[in-house]
Amino acid sequence: MIIGNVGQAPELRYTPSGKAVCSFSVATSHRYTDSTGERKEETTWFNISAWERLAETVNQYVTKGMQIYVEGRLALRTYTTKDGKPGASLDIHASNIEFLGRPKGQGQTEAEGDPPF
Repeated sequence: MIIGNVGQAPELRYTPSGKAVCSFSVATSHRYTDSTGERKEETTWFNISAWERLAETVNQYVTKGMQIYVEGRLALRTYTTKDGKPGASLDIHASNIEFLGRPKGQGQTEAEGDPPF
């Protein structure tokens, strides 16, 4: 379970068998004060994938900057970069997504334009 802000607009596509899949990224932040008194912030990015009806709903309502709650199965994916270095990403295969708010400054109050659920 994570709560974070959407980092990119969702991308909807369909598998060869016709199943909808929607992919996007979410950033979570942790703020703290270190031992020297300096304020720090760490951001962790997650790649999210939603399937079938959830994918279509996400594609319709989720926008960049929006705060959302994501529940699902966490998977660590390892890969090799173009320059041959190892890399890793945290992926969440979503089972539930809840919309917590639209990004500010989109010409609406927080209550206006929220998804109908």
